[in-house]
Amino acid sequence: MVQQTNQSDVTEDVSDSITESKPEIRQKICILGDFSVGKTSLVKRFVENRFDDKYLSTIGAKISRKKVETDRTAFDFYIWDLAGGEAFQHVTKSYISGATGAVIACDLTRVETIKAMIVYTQLLQEMDPDIEIIFVGNKSDLIDERAISESEISEISTLFGIPFYLTSAKTGENVNYLFSQMALNLAGKL
Repeated sequence: MVQQTNQSDVTEDVSDSITESKPEIRQKICILGDFSVGKTSLVKRFVENRFDDKYLSTIGAKISRKKVETDRTAFDFYIWDLAGGEAFQHVTKSYISGATGAVIACDLTRVETIKAMIVYTQLLQEMDPDIEIIFVGNKSDLIDERAISESEISEISTLFGIPFYLTSAKTGENVNYLFSQMALNLAGKL
């Protein structure tokens, strides 16, 4: 099942308006990770600048859209929030197919979610060795509950040569920065 956020529900980037002189490029970005790592919350924080404490499991995929601008390029990100955990087994590779970028998230309070990052990375790189990937350690605001250290994510990051960021969908920490970095990394490949 694929749900798409209505364009009227999407908050456009208010920091800079997209100028007509920059080429606008559509990019499919997938958000992957185990269940309940905060994928949907990261997308909501980025696209709508809001956070909801209620957990609703994603079934299939939900698509949101937001424009992101670099110095040279304007991107129209189509963000595919994909089901995680066992539900991901029912999500076909066609949901990932055509993605130019992916954010792979773990929950810093649940050590088992870091293992899923490796599985998703291997799957993505088998499908497209040139896909731009960023790792995210989400729920950085839950310091007392942290079960995964920054050094553990750094180790996996170094192993795959993939950058990582610690984020909090709740507070907004590094969420916009994460997607800005994705845009810069993709612009560097043009």
